[in-house]
Amino acid sequence: MKAVVISAPGQVEVTTVDDPAPGPREVVVDVAACGICGTDLHILDGEFAPTLPIVPGHEFSGVVVAVGAGVDPAVDGIQVGDPVAVDPSLFCMECHYCRIGRNNLCERWNAIGVSRPGAAAEFVAAPVANCVRMPDGVELADAALVEPLSCAVRGYDILRASLASHYLIYGAGTMGLMMLELAKRAGAATVDVVDLNSARLETARELGCTSTVTSADELDRPRGWDVVIDCTGVVAAIEDGLTRVGKGGTFLQFGVSEMAAEARFSPYRVYNEEITIVGSMAVLHSYERAAEMFVAGVLNPAVMISDRYPLDAYPEALDQFKRGIGRKIQVQP
Repeated sequence: MKAVVISAPGQVEVTTVDDPAPGPREVVVDVAACGICGTDLHILDGEFAPTLPIVPGHEFSGVVVAVGAGVDPAVDGIQVGDPVAVDPSLFCMECHYCRIGRNNLCERWNAIGVSRPGAAAEFVAAPVANCVRMPDGVELADAALVEPLSCAVRGYDILRASLASHYLIYGAGTMGLMMLELAKRAGAATVDVVDLNSARLETARELGCTSTVTSADELDRPRGWDVVIDCTGVVAAIEDGLTRVGKGGTFLQFGVSEMAAEARFSPYRVYNEEITIVGSMAVLHSYERAAEMFVAGVLNPAVMISDRYPLDAYPEALDQFKRGIGRKIQVQP
């Protein structure tokens, strides 16, 4: 089959690899669409994948075309021909963190498209337990948005914000826009968005945020914000955002920074003003809920997805993503 392969740091190509075969309790999915994510850039830089080469792609949907031993449609609810969205998370279910229900911190954490062959390909294998059947009427390529939405849902599980909170979001890319949509549904009083990209700020305005700015200095909230969310992973944004949290407020580190990045903050202020700093990593007990929200229309795919490329054009799609042009970019085998 045709697949994208990251063979070494900085090296990506579209080539031919062996078709996947389903192992026990696995299915093979004919990929409808695969989203490109910041994690893919980290893999390309050689940061996340324990070994290269790797077929990237962890945001995906498609149709089940084969099932492995032990897959029982009557029990699993999945059979050949079913349209599915797939949680890429692979937990060992045996380590300390899995045993206490913190699976996303698994000591043997793996993921489809990160440490095992992913969905930037014509076909991909996945555990049947990770598949969520999509109902009739859902545009299957759009359902690749369920994975990033599930990460955003996990972020809100961590936040546990109160009704009528004031939100400040750094970054108006796909994840920042998803955080905006969820803030509105979480009962936010206001949601302000900061970004340097004017096109992305325009999209945030279309989605109904309170205000869009290129610097929080342009906003008038002298007591700060109840919730500040970084969706950029950029140290300058993180450091600025930490200064914007109001007394008793919460800062959520949601954006993925470089592994060696360091940010400065005032520990005295954190102590004196009872500021909470939290992180949210990937997916935990949030994928099926995200799928339900997606089906219910929490997102407008026509707004979230700006570009769709053929699989052969993956390098070009990745380059556009790196340059910050557009919103969610997908490849479609």
